[in-house]
Amino acid sequence: MSDSLEVAARDATGSRACQKLRQEGKIPAVLYGHGEACVDLTVTRESVEAMVRHGSRTVELRGAVTTPALVRELQWNTYGTEPLHIDFLRIDLAEKILVTVPVELRGECPGVKAGGVFKLVLSELQVECTAQTIPEAAVAHIAHLEAGGVVKVRDLELPSGVRPTAAANEVIASCLLPGQKLDEAKDLDHSGEDASGGEEA
Repeated sequence: MSDSLEVAARDATGSRACQKLRQEGKIPAVLYGHGEACVDLTVTRESVEAMVRHGSRTVELRGAVTTPALVRELQWNTYGTEPLHIDFLRIDLAEKILVTVPVELRGECPGVKAGGVFKLVLSELQVECTAQTIPEAAVAHIAHLEAGGVVKVRDLELPSGVRPTAAANEVIASCLLPGQKLDEAKDLDHSGEDASGGEEA
């Protein structure tokens, strides 16, 4: 499981009360899901910042409540420097949930040198998996993406047990020639890969 997060009960609600909490170094939060009542909580700013540094998507809440939870939404101020509010979703570690993960590009696209224009079509991908198998990213290897080609959902590198909800032929990235349409592009060529199917040992 992921990080533990100490939470306290919160009685005061509303914008003024939440602003006062933030001035005290506390971040307002709410816990919901699994047909149970919503619970208003607070978390220390230091704990939230540590959670963000660790890249935690799931946490074990302790204190006012004890339950595994998914960080469903973390709101920031306009400048992205201070957390404002957190939504926690109750989860069962054995059940599958839907989460959105970023698409991570690896390698350099050789098609650009041949006159192609690279474009990332999808920067995020929704996947279905258990809370314990949420990947940090869906990896798109573009080292074999030639001019006139595309990378599709089926080409992504994902851990075992993680299933994308998008269609296998949906385009993730493209390297099109001038004037070329997306539906005229070629699928990614894997023929240059080694027998292990990847570049790393």
